[in-house]
This record gives sequence, structure tokens and C-alpha cells, in this order.
Amino acid sequence: LRIAHHNREKGETLEREVSPQQLVHYRDNWYLDAWCHLRDGLRSFAVDAISRCEPLEESPAQEIDPGLLKAHTQAGYGIFSGESRAWARLRFSPLRARWVSGEQWHPEQQSAWLPDGSYLLELPYSDDRELVGDILRQAGGCEVLEPPELREHVVQALQEALRQYR
Repeated sequence: LRIAHHNREKGETLEREVSPQQLVHYRDNWYLDAWCHLRDGLRSFAVDAISRCEPLEESPAQEIDPGLLKAHTQAGYGIFSGESRAWARLRFSPLRARWVSGEQWHPEQQSAWLPDGSYLLELPYSDDRELVGDILRQAGGCEVLEPPELREHVVQALQEALRQYR
């Protein structure tokens, strides 16, 4: 397919030739997982950000091994999948732990209750954008212990939010 896809983060629309692999419904949104011939790799495209789509007759679609597709799309945290680059260590307050302890954030997550009633959650991720948003949704009941880069991204997001209220 030739698609016109709007990248919301960069605010630009790019034409891409893709070989569709699967459609995924995730958090009330649809995504197209496809081999992107421009980037020479698997990518996920928000379906609502595709403004034009047309079939291409001149070239056959690139077929991806189902095991490779599964490994790519389920390795990291959330919709921004790919090979995991880091593990997050998050500590949830005793109050937030009551909810988070019953949730599965990632199939490979590891967790433990701490003596003070807080909850430790460790999970792999490849891109921290969605993870930062989920941490911020915990209303101050989550502390990033590791890695330092993730902690800094949360601090930056909190500082940016605070500037809007001054």
C-alpha cells in the first residue's frame, strides 16, 4: 500500500510504501502494523492518522515471519513496541498499589510487595512515551527508580505541566 500518514509528534505527513501485517486494537484505537519500505523495518501506524491509502500493483508485499512480528510487537511496553532497550523499575505508593497490583502492564513484568505496603513493578520497554504518560496518570503515586533517563523524562513532563499553572 501507499499511505499518507500524519506523524503527530513531528507534525508532518509522509508518504510511505508499506506491506501490511496486522491490525491491532489497543486502548480504543486501531493501529496498522506494517513493514515500512522507507524505514526498512516494522512500524505501527495509527489508522486515524492515515489520510490516504492506495494499493500498489507493481510490487508484492513483504511478508514477515509471524514469530518475528510477535517478538517485535510484544517485546516493549505499550504500542511503541520493538526490541526492549531498558527495564523500568517503578515504586507505587500503598494507595496506588491497590489498583496497580491487579493490572498487567507487560507480559514479562516482575513485581513485589515491599514491607511498607508499596509495590515494586519492573517491566521492559523500548520507547518511553506511553510509559511516561501512564506514570503521570498515577497522580503522584508512582516513583521511577530506574533507569535515570526515564526518571528524567518524567521530571521534564512534570515541570512542563507545572509551568502551565504558574
